[in-house]
Amino acid sequence: MAAATVAATAEQQPDNARPERPGVSVRVRITVAVSLLALLALTGAGLIVYVIEAQRIDQDISDRVDGQFGEFVKFQQQEGASFKSVGAMLDGFLEVEVPNEDTALVTWYDAGDGDGPRPRHVSAGGYTGADKAAFERAAAKIAQDNGRTRLDDPKDELILNAQTVQMNGQTGALIVVTYYGDARAGLRDTISTYVVVALLSLLVITAFAAAQSGRLLAPLRTLRETADEITDSDLSRRLPEAGHDDISALTRTFNRMLDRLEAAFVGQRQFLDDAGHELKTPLTVLRGHLELLDVGSPSEIAETRELLLDEVDRMSRLVGELILLAKSDRPDFVTPRPVDLTALTVETLAKARGLGDRTWTLDETASATVALDEQRLTQALLQLCDNAVKHTGPGDVVALGSSYDGETARLWVRDTGPGVAPEHREQIFERFGRSAVPEHDEGFGLGLSIVRAIAQAHGGTVSLEDEQPHGARFVIAVPVTGTEPIDPGDRVEDETEDEEFGLWPAS
Repeated sequence: MAAATVAATAEQQPDNARPERPGVSVRVRITVAVSLLALLALTGAGLIVYVIEAQRIDQDISDRVDGQFGEFVKFQQQEGASFKSVGAMLDGFLEVEVPNEDTALVTWYDAGDGDGPRPRHVSAGGYTGADKAAFERAAAKIAQDNGRTRLDDPKDELILNAQTVQMNGQTGALIVVTYYGDARAGLRDTISTYVVVALLSLLVITAFAAAQSGRLLAPLRTLRETADEITDSDLSRRLPEAGHDDISALTRTFNRMLDRLEAAFVGQRQFLDDAGHELKTPLTVLRGHLELLDVGSPSEIAETRELLLDEVDRMSRLVGELILLAKSDRPDFVTPRPVDLTALTVETLAKARGLGDRTWTLDETASATVALDEQRLTQALLQLCDNAVKHTGPGDVVALGSSYDGETARLWVRDTGPGVAPEHREQIFERFGRSAVPEHDEGFGLGLSIVRAIAQAHGGTVSLEDEQPHGARFVIAVPVTGTEPIDPGDRVEDETEDEEFGLWPAS
């Protein structure tokens, strides 16, 4: 049973469905990214401070050593002649000189006691390391050539700088010992404090990033939740709009998309309801006649056949017009090409004369070439002409005209019939919407809705105006970007007519 359940579930899943996998949320990723950037910035800043301060300390030590040697050279020049030996002069300098902070002065010479040259005296409070032998070995390396060396003592790191001096054939040296660990103790304290402050700052930045990203992403969570709750049976949900940032703009865009989807779904449902309602009657007629048909009567069969064929023709016209309306939302419903408005108006009037015995008149025309779909607009104008014929009598005027003001092309059909009552002017443009129905009118009420669909596909509108003293004037207004010189070679006629072009004037 369990295996069968699993198999059934697998069959219900579409082939291209990908299971949702839990992952790290955007909020966590943003927080981690901000924290890493802050960590890198704080670490980089700490390293820069450390390097700069370490260089400053090294330079300060070098300057103090140079200053100490400068004092010794000055003492040697001023007081050196009064001393009989190098050792006496070095010890004399040690008595009068006070070493800099974190430093000690050590005299190095041979006292003639058989021990050879070695450290003799250290300035007050001085320190030469816990390992005396190591200090002597290090000092011996630099005492003869003004050298410099570093000594890793168990208690501290020492830097030794020597200033060699000769007098009466004797050689000695003044050694300046710098306590490098003490000199850098302040830097270590500073860096330790910086690390604590940086960690606290990182925590604050991380908390702020988490809170702020959560606030900024809240509309996206609401967007996801709303999208999950929306179904094809309920598109009324909308997101709350607040603010003027990018996410607020996304929210408004999503709401506008829902408005369009809801309008499309409602239109489709209404379209199906209207089509089903209109198809129900002819189907009922067909069924009723077929059920009552006497197959033994040739005359009744012939009569019923003619009636049913006529009803099938009506259904075919209805289906064709419904297909045309359904296609009007497609982007390729119209194909704009350069069209001469004067030629379009004149040719349409010539075609319309066959619709009825009326006084066909040409109003003003526009001498301009604009980008329009000639076949679709011809279809719309002929539909308006057929509508005018239905609501007028023999001898009444039906006129066509066109104009262009540089921005909008207008084409109209006017008549001297009874006109349209104000309360019906919106209704007649709806699918299956009808006003006063003339006698012998077998249309479905789709003609004017087709005209409006063609106008809207061009980005334009169709409107109804009153004529004086009576009548109606239907105007198709289409925005165009500009005119072009009239060139007969630009007017390319289709080799085959549009499949719906012959549907007029069924409605």
